[in-house]
Amino acid sequence: MLKNKIKLITKGLLSVILICLSVTLSACTGNSENNTIVNNSIDETTVVQSASEDRVHLSLMLDWYPNAVHTAIYTAKERGYFEEAGIELEILMPADANDPLKLAAVGQVDVAINYQSQLLISRNQGIPVVSIASYVQKPLNEIMVKADSGIKTPKDLEGKRVGYASSEVTEKMVRAVVEYAGGNPDNTEFIDVGFDLIPALTLDRVDAIEGAYINHELLLMEKEGYEIITISHTEYGVPEMLELIIITGEDTLKSESKKDAIKRFLEVLQRSQEDVVNSPKECLDILLNAENGESPLDEDIESESLNILLPLMGSEETPFLSQNLEQYEAVIKWMIEQEIISDVVRAEDSFVNILIE
Repeated sequence: MLKNKIKLITKGLLSVILICLSVTLSACTGNSENNTIVNNSIDETTVVQSASEDRVHLSLMLDWYPNAVHTAIYTAKERGYFEEAGIELEILMPADANDPLKLAAVGQVDVAINYQSQLLISRNQGIPVVSIASYVQKPLNEIMVKADSGIKTPKDLEGKRVGYASSEVTEKMVRAVVEYAGGNPDNTEFIDVGFDLIPALTLDRVDAIEGAYINHELLLMEKEGYEIITISHTEYGVPEMLELIIITGEDTLKSESKKDAIKRFLEVLQRSQEDVVNSPKECLDILLNAENGESPLDEDIESESLNILLPLMGSEETPFLSQNLEQYEAVIKWMIEQEIISDVVRAEDSFVNILIE
């Protein structure tokens, strides 16, 4: 009898426990409003996971190692602007100068920084890449000579040695300006010095260099005490080229999700560039702090470089990231005349203004 009573009591307690467990489980597995009330930590975790799942991965390949021209990118990344826009940005550096174009063309990187002239050459070769924004709107490349060389104009390069950086375009540019100035480019000796532009000039292996940048090589030589004169191509018949542009593959743009992410990426860059314009030193410090030691940056050089770059990256007439048909047509016309590309390259196919679509 006592045993039966114990069994009945045990069954009763077990029933109560099961009911309590059932109620507790129901509360934990109820709707989202109940989740918020019962356990805030669960709700926050769910929100974080959801945000992570909604964020689109976007890969960006730079044109070179990080330097002053990339300040807006690193500022936006450090300040969380990309995350706010739902973008998980991966920044890559090229192992080879041709990597950005090739990898963007086949979709192995989503966007890349490259050169307008190289974009047009690639399109001439049937490589499906397109520009989505300007980045540096004016040329940075100028002919450089020592001040005591006696060279004042491109005509003076007749009979001289010109070192250039392994590029058909740069050699053609020198030939064009020499001829424009009344000289004979066939009397000029062209020497491919690769990336050894500075020692080629400073050690007098050549009389002039082509392919050097006013915001980099020029500053480095001046810091070493060399007095350098620069000759602008645009003063001698060469149209202003967009020094740097942002490109993507044509197939990448066919993906609506990627195209939307690219548009948000560009909007973030606009916002971040405003920060750089308003607080250049503060933003440059972000870039310098992000430098990983593989390509040490000289703070003084990068500061001077940024001062040179900012006015060349956008203006009231041509805002940062903007592109226009007339500029592309002028560059394509000149490149066809110089037999760098053929007339199969069309300006309207070479770029797209995603930001104003």
